Amino acid sequence: MATNAAAEAATSEKPHVAKAKRSWPLWKKLTAFGVTLSVIIALAVGLGVGLTRGKGGNNSDETANSEADDSTEPYLKARSSLWQPKVGAQWQIVLLKPIKLNKDGSAKDLKPNVGIYDLDLYDNDAETFAALHKAGKKVICYFSAGSWEDWRDDKNQFKKADLGKTLDGWPDEKWLNLRSTNVRNIMKKRIKLAAQKGCDAIDPDNVDGYQNDNGLKLTKKDSIDYIKFLAAEAAKYNMSTGLKNAGDIISSVLPYVQFSVNEQCVEYSECETFAKFIKAKKPVFNIEYPKGAPKVKESDRKAICSKKGKAKGTEGFSTVIKKMNLDGWVMYCTGNTYQTAVEN
Repeated sequence: MATNAAAEAATSEKPHVAKAKRSWPLWKKLTAFGVTLSVIIALAVGLGVGLTRGKGGNNSDETANSEADDSTEPYLKARSSLWQPKVGAQWQIVLLKPIKLNKDGSAKDLKPNVGIYDLDLYDNDAETFAALHKAGKKVICYFSAGSWEDWRDDKNQFKKADLGKTLDGWPDEKWLNLRSTNVRNIMKKRIKLAAQKGCDAIDPDNVDGYQNDNGLKLTKKDSIDYIKFLAAEAAKYNMSTGLKNAGDIISSVLPYVQFSVNEQCVEYSECETFAKFIKAKKPVFNIEYPKGAPKVKESDRKAICSKKGKAKGTEGFSTVIKKMNLDGWVMYCTGNTYQTAVEN
C-alpha cells in the first residue's frame, strides 16, 4: 500500500476533466481500506461485530432501522428552527477520522475555534456533536447521497436496480438511481439518523451524477428533484441542507438549500458560478486542495485568497485550504494554520 503522502500526491496531480466526478478524496480510500481491515480482524477473532469506526458509534442496520422507527418529536425540539448560516462564517471540515474531544468529553479547547464543523455522519458519535453544541458550535453532517459505498452498513438495503455504473477509477462506489423510491427511503433513514445524532445540517455528496457516465440515464432534472427531496426531508427535523458542487443547477435549487459546499472552484475558475449563493445571502463553504499541502507556497495561498484571476467571484466565500485527505489540518486565508485533534 502506498504511503498517505504518495497516494495524496498521485490524487492531486490528476487532471481535471469537465463534466466528470473529481478525484476521489484520499480520506475515502483510507476509510474503505480501514473498514475492510476491520472485517478481516473481526472474522479472525470470531467477534461477529459490525463495521463501526470512531469512538463507539453503532452503525449497524439493526440499530439504524430501530432508530428510524422512533418518534421525530425529540429531535424537532432540539432544533426549534431551520438554521441559516451567515455569509462569511468560519468553518472546518474533517472527514478522514472522527475528531477527538478533551478527556472530560468537552470540546472547549478544540482547534480551530470556529463556529461550524463539517464532519462524517457515521464516524462521529452523538456525544461528539453534543459537546460541539455545548461549546457553541454548529455541526454539518456529511454522507454520500448519490453513490453506493461498499463499506456502509446499509449497503445491502439497496437493490440491484438502484445501482448504476462504477465510479470511474473507484471500484468500491456505484452511482445511485436518484429516482428510485427505495434509494429515497434509505436516504430518509440516513437523514433521520442525522437528526437523532444532533446534526444541524446535512452535506449530501455525489448529487451530480448527471455530469458523469452513470449508467442510469440520470439528468439535471433528476438531481434537481432529488435535492428538493433531501432538503424537504431534512427540514422536517429543522436541519439545513447544503448543495455539494453541481454548479449548473444552482438557480433551480437555491430557494431550497441554505448553503453551498464547493470543492476547487478557484482551481478550475468556477467561483463566479457559486457567487449566486452570496447574492442570496447564503454562504459558500469553499475547499481548495493546493499541491504540496500542508506545505503550501505563499504564492499559492495568496492566489487562492486574492479574489481575482482564478479566484474571481470569491468575495464573501468561507474558504479553507486543506489536504486532499481532509484530515485535521487546515489553513485559512489569513495564513493561520491549525490541527484539529482526531482519533487514532
